[in-house]
Amino acid sequence: MPALLTRVLDRLMLQGTITEAEPVAARMRRLRIEGPALAGLDPRPGQQVRILMDGTLTRRTYSVWRYDPSGAVELCVLDHAEAGPGARWGQSARTGDTVRLGKPEGSFVLRPDAAHHVFVGDETASVAFGAMLAALPEGKAVSGCVETQTPGDRLPVPHAGRLDWSLRGTISLPDAVRRLNPPPGGVAYVAGEARTVQQVKRTLVQDAGWDRRAVLTKPFWAPGKRGLE
Repeated sequence: MPALLTRVLDRLMLQGTITEAEPVAARMRRLRIEGPALAGLDPRPGQQVRILMDGTLTRRTYSVWRYDPSGAVELCVLDHAEAGPGARWGQSARTGDTVRLGKPEGSFVLRPDAAHHVFVGDETASVAFGAMLAALPEGKAVSGCVETQTPGDRLPVPHAGRLDWSLRGTISLPDAVRRLNPPPGGVAYVAGEARTVQQVKRTLVQDAGWDRRAVLTKPFWAPGKRGLE
């Protein structure tokens, strides 16, 4: 990367160093990035950061798994068969590597004052869900449906026992939501594959009577498309 471009990126983006890299599920790797520039960011649960892929201008977006105000961001990167730039970065990242990233952003965030919270999505969504569930006030009502490729893909999220877990191909997420039949009046967080996200939203609004404004959506990926990681 040219020296001038490097200096420009250093001004526009935050910088940190990977201090921990370990598996946290069968196909999910946790990366902890630390540095003085990462102190005091105050991300809202569910927000994402955009990572600059090493040696390129390509960026990929990841939900914040955990945040340490002293200056550390933790991400979970999914390893999948059709690995794009983000997945390859997640596979090859090592402690000591320098990472450039943007500040936390996005409106797909926890609404802590909601009467109850419903989480619907897949492996890619479970990272954001984990951050949201960890931030929920004590005693809040929680339910939801999360699908994974294998049982080993389940992230260790708080309140995991309150969620209905399924394996991909056994039941569709819209059908899982119909079976759950969550009552209106709370907030639903729906994320993952783009088309499924829209199908689940329609199920909640048309079948279960939810106000569409109470269904927050975040498409993280779509088949055959790159850049939604």
